[in-house]
Amino acid sequence: MKRISLIFILTLGWAGYALAQGGINNNGVVDVLGAHNVYGRGCIACHAPHSGSAGNGVANATSTNSGDVALWGQDLTPFYGQTLTFGGGSYTVTIPNYGTSSVTVGGTSVPPASSGTNGGLTGISPQDGTLRIAQCLSCHDGNVAVVGMMKGSSVETVHIGTASFNPPTLLGKQGQAAFNYSNDHPVGPSATFGCGGQWHWDCTVNADGSISFNGTNSAAFVNNYFDVTAYGAVYHLVQVSGSACTGSATNPCSSASWVTCTTCHDQHSMSSFNAGANSKGTVGIKNTHFFVRGWYDPGLTATSNNAAQFCRSCHGGASNEAYGQMSIPTT
Repeated sequence: MKRISLIFILTLGWAGYALAQGGINNNGVVDVLGAHNVYGRGCIACHAPHSGSAGNGVANATSTNSGDVALWGQDLTPFYGQTLTFGGGSYTVTIPNYGTSSVTVGGTSVPPASSGTNGGLTGISPQDGTLRIAQCLSCHDGNVAVVGMMKGSSVETVHIGTASFNPPTLLGKQGQAAFNYSNDHPVGPSATFGCGGQWHWDCTVNADGSISFNGTNSAAFVNNYFDVTAYGAVYHLVQVSGSACTGSATNPCSSASWVTCTTCHDQHSMSSFNAGANSKGTVGIKNTHFFVRGWYDPGLTATSNNAAQFCRSCHGGASNEAYGQMSIPTT
């Protein structure tokens, strides 16, 4: 998890030390879908009302279950059977062939097409973390999954000192080999969230897979940021039931809960995030950028810390509270 901490902080850090203000905000000027409004096509760009990817003009004769989950309207077949490596080469994810292979979701094996209805996808949840990875990359790969409408760079501009640029949005096409995701944040079953130890929060993994921030440091963090276990990234881990574990400095534990793309990104809101409440009262709607699932507004002020606070949602070892600073607010 130490390696994940460093990669995660560095990855999100480059994305916006100081983002320009104005235009992309929560003041009602811009639709929250932002770039995912896709030139006015909106929801149907991803969720085809009829006929799966064929309904979005994709010639896809090989998939027998196109659109059967979440009405997904992009072609997933280029990823079937592929093993993708994330986070410096240490975290791998194998995308199953959802039409011919059994898939384990939440500890339950779901049969392939030959023994189930709907192309074998009966029982597969749209929240399945591996499916989420394939769905996101069906637009954001750009190498084997080529999407004609995307320009390959973000609509939001990053400003770091005197430099301004638009980060890549096609993660598999950056002058590298196909499926090179080693410079992207770890996702998948090996990118687990832990409680206890130097690099984790003093939290509890509950029997149902949920996480409680009930330790001294984690409870203070909820007070200083917002309840990330109810509204933010921690709540959107791929939660798999397991044994409850409180963890300790000498005996840390990893939950069965792991990171997928939508743990950190809310694909339905680029500019606004509902931070809910903390012990100080309602936090409410906050600015965010790049569809980040949290209060993430780099450059709000020269000393704003909300972007760092988002990273600390999972990486408690890098928090103010871990260093004994228990009352530093989010700014």
